[in-house]
Amino acid sequence: MTRIARAAIAAALLAGGCKVNSPTASVVKDPVIATIGQTPVYRSEFQYVYDKNPPAADSVSKDKSVREYLDLYLNFRLKVLDAESLGLDTLATFREELNGYKEQLAEPYLMDSTVTAGLVREAYDHMKEEIHASHLLIGLPKEANPEDTLKAYNQVVALRKQLEGGEDFATLARNQSQDPSAQTNGGDLGWFTALQMVYPFEKAAYQTPKGALSQPVRTNFGYHLIKVTDRRPSRGRAQVAHIMVRTNPEVPAEDAKAAKQKIDEIYQRLKKGEDWDKLAAQFSEDGSSRGKGGVLPPFGTGNMIPPFEDAAFALNKPGDVSNPVLTPYGWHIIKLIEKKELEPFSEMEPTLKQRVGKDSRSELNRTLFLQRLRRENKLTEDAAAKTFAFSKFTDSLRVGKWDYAPDKALQRNLFTIGNDAYTVAQFLEYAKTQQEPKPTISTAYYAQLLYNNYVDQSLWDYEKKHLEQKHPDYRFLVKEYRDGILLFQRMEDQVWSKSLSDSTGQKAFFEKNRDKYQWGRRVKATVYNAADAGVLAELKETLKKPHFPVSNPSFAELNFDKNKTALDTTQREQLQKIARALQQDRSLLVEITGFADPRETEATSGKRAKAASDYLVANGADITRIITKDAGRFKPVSKTNLRKNARVTFALYSDSKTAIERSFNARKPLNLEITEGVFQKGDNPVIDEVTWQKGTYTLDRDGRKYYVEITAVEEPRPRTFEESRGAVISDYQNHLEKEWLQSLRQKYPVVVNEQEVAALTK
Repeated sequence: MTRIARAAIAAALLAGGCKVNSPTASVVKDPVIATIGQTPVYRSEFQYVYDKNPPAADSVSKDKSVREYLDLYLNFRLKVLDAESLGLDTLATFREELNGYKEQLAEPYLMDSTVTAGLVREAYDHMKEEIHASHLLIGLPKEANPEDTLKAYNQVVALRKQLEGGEDFATLARNQSQDPSAQTNGGDLGWFTALQMVYPFEKAAYQTPKGALSQPVRTNFGYHLIKVTDRRPSRGRAQVAHIMVRTNPEVPAEDAKAAKQKIDEIYQRLKKGEDWDKLAAQFSEDGSSRGKGGVLPPFGTGNMIPPFEDAAFALNKPGDVSNPVLTPYGWHIIKLIEKKELEPFSEMEPTLKQRVGKDSRSELNRTLFLQRLRRENKLTEDAAAKTFAFSKFTDSLRVGKWDYAPDKALQRNLFTIGNDAYTVAQFLEYAKTQQEPKPTISTAYYAQLLYNNYVDQSLWDYEKKHLEQKHPDYRFLVKEYRDGILLFQRMEDQVWSKSLSDSTGQKAFFEKNRDKYQWGRRVKATVYNAADAGVLAELKETLKKPHFPVSNPSFAELNFDKNKTALDTTQREQLQKIARALQQDRSLLVEITGFADPRETEATSGKRAKAASDYLVANGADITRIITKDAGRFKPVSKTNLRKNARVTFALYSDSKTAIERSFNARKPLNLEITEGVFQKGDNPVIDEVTWQKGTYTLDRDGRKYYVEITAVEEPRPRTFEESRGAVISDYQNHLEKEWLQSLRQKYPVVVNEQEVAALTK
């Protein structure tokens, strides 16, 4: 069972048996509300649980509510105590699972919620507007030497002066930008909105007025200059369908012409009123969407190729269709399904919060959070120790092969976080394990980067280690998951697995409680729910036949050469499809008819039908579900084509209610719904309305026509074990849990402090 599934079950158990977010320690003066064996249960612990799960105001009295909750909570604590007594909380598998949960639960506490809220709001505000911009890039590695950083900065400042002096941006971008795409687009990035560019670039673009040039902007790619050429309100999101004919600029002229002719023909057929879905299924070359009427997921600015986007957003009303549109991928005809404006912030906030957490904005959040941790945890560095540590590095660090010699002097403290000290030796060991070749930066600068990363990681780990002390709600949540894992495991061992596997115990429980498992009066019936009187009339005629035809266009006839009766490879493959269909649906019958041309011998038709029948039987088909007919030479279908006459045809029939339903609904969805089974009173409202006697009944209900066939009426009787198995297992689980709790209460006597309970009920 997956960790997530186990967590869900454990959470459900905790909710059902008093959700537990209890403190892990009590104050000395906290009164004890109960004891379990030698283990005290403190009043504050229980009151926290009770206050988180208050009953409805009018459901029960407070006294009854408190006592019911206390009983549930004590049962829960008994099960967890039992798990602890067996040492389940010491197992490696338990610790691994709990640590996995703790990692997930810690995430919201390892960020600045105020910063996150601001970034989410800023992203939404940016999404209200779309930017059209160009950029010029001077590339720079993220971890560049300070002198290289200064050189790149001065270079981009000089380029900015050229632009301010009147230099054409596109020309300068083609000649100077280190973004390879600038050679073809002159630095033009097209339209974009929030969360589509790295955060520093996006922020600078939104802060730059239309027609203006930004100051140099540093990202992980280097320094940028951004020219904002236009701004517009958000176009929102659109959902469209398209029919696509593939082509690209590299195809031969003849192929490009054929693609254009094809898309134009499709467009003309659409204009004449032909069905969009059928044309998409037949002709669209987008394999992922043609089976769905060409429908694509909703998109906004920057998500699709610009010509496609512009054509889609130019459509006004749902159902409007564009002229053929050419993109680098081919020709498209686009139909608008829906256009929506930007949703309110309240609707988008949860999704935006997730996206911001994965966006480059998260780097800013982490940086600010670490700065806060430096202050809160009183990070104190020893400058002399740092100088000493850095003196141990050599140029071999830049090629990833540096090492150091152990020395007592390395045990001196490098810095402290709270009450924890971090030594020079610990830092050097970290540097040794984290080093990798970086020949483009100096040894001193690389050592500083490693030191910064080590300090940041130490701050992060220190905060994680002390989360439970700093955040009581996190501590309570961890305890809830801890106890939930233990509870799950003991319930699995003592109740769930045992109740499913102990067939002897199930039967003994059933025999002891046989009176609980009784059938009331029941009818065996079929309910036909028809759309209208016409459908119902056709249904009644269909039901008069023992079998009815089933359409399957993939079962094509077999054609033979003159006087041939042996099956070839293609014919055997076709028969394999029929054999599989007969195996999968035991309600099917197949009628095989052999034909011969008047110019063939008389016995040929029968031999062809028999060859097909024998092959089906040899491949698993039930011979009782095969009907073979010999049509002889008396039904030619062509005067000139011998193979059309020399054939075997197939007709499928079924006696299945499901097949009847499928056949009627193939013409129009919801034409017919069939429900069959054994019903008690209250199981089906239509059954409840008719007389419970064998026969047929017709009635109108909710604008539909109902036809009911009752084939048997059963009087009340005891259920058999097999008929009661599901209910027996459920009841047996409750029985096992009750017995288990009784044994636990004997092992760990529960004593309730009635005085403290009374105090809670006031």
